[in-house]
Amino acid sequence: MTIKKEAPLRPVQSVTDLCHTCGSCSAICPLTGAKGFNPRKIVYMAIQERDQEIIDSPWPWICTMCGRCEHACPMGINIVNVIRTARGMVDRKNVPLMLQKGIELGLETGNNLGLPDEDFKFIIEDVASELADQPGFESFQVPFDKKGANLLHTLHNKLVNTQNEDLVHWWKIFHVAGEDWTIPSRNWEGVNWGYFSGDDEVMKVFVGRIVEHMEQFEIKNLMYPE
Repeated sequence: MTIKKEAPLRPVQSVTDLCHTCGSCSAICPLTGAKGFNPRKIVYMAIQERDQEIIDSPWPWICTMCGRCEHACPMGINIVNVIRTARGMVDRKNVPLMLQKGIELGLETGNNLGLPDEDFKFIIEDVASELADQPGFESFQVPFDKKGANLLHTLHNKLVNTQNEDLVHWWKIFHVAGEDWTIPSRNWEGVNWGYFSGDDEVMKVFVGRIVEHMEQFEIKNLMYPE
């Protein structure tokens, strides 16, 4: 298994995996130069199948996978997929600790914080009560696990942990618009750290939980925080 084979550098319909080494990707990347990080160099090394050098370097974890490099590339090279594939080849014990710990907590508890379900519900209801104290929102309540709602509202863990006041902006819109929505009371995490870590199996678990919510509660639409 090589990065070149697992993450084709070009879209499948393209004829060749061809980098012109023009440097457009490196020029637009905000992290070029950080600990030697250089998208053009990484693509060139992947073409040469110098995978271990990429895997052993800090570069896969420096990249934010924002996609600016791909947007700038005149050849349409899938640079983000190259990075993610390299991440997946890194031994799990060498994955950055915070990311790997979040994955383990997500698998165990349903969220990357490891927050118990009862604590999650308490936080959400507390924020909701503060909104209900505002004029025009007296009847506001958070609908947990509502079957047949139009919208499933999955959450970024930061909205529950350190930025829960940002939830109010969405809730105000929902309330005024008369949106029919719901939040799952468990496995509520919307951020897929399996994707970020390059772990396909973990990614499928987290995606599967959202699919289960959609099916179980017969939801038509998904609001995804990322």
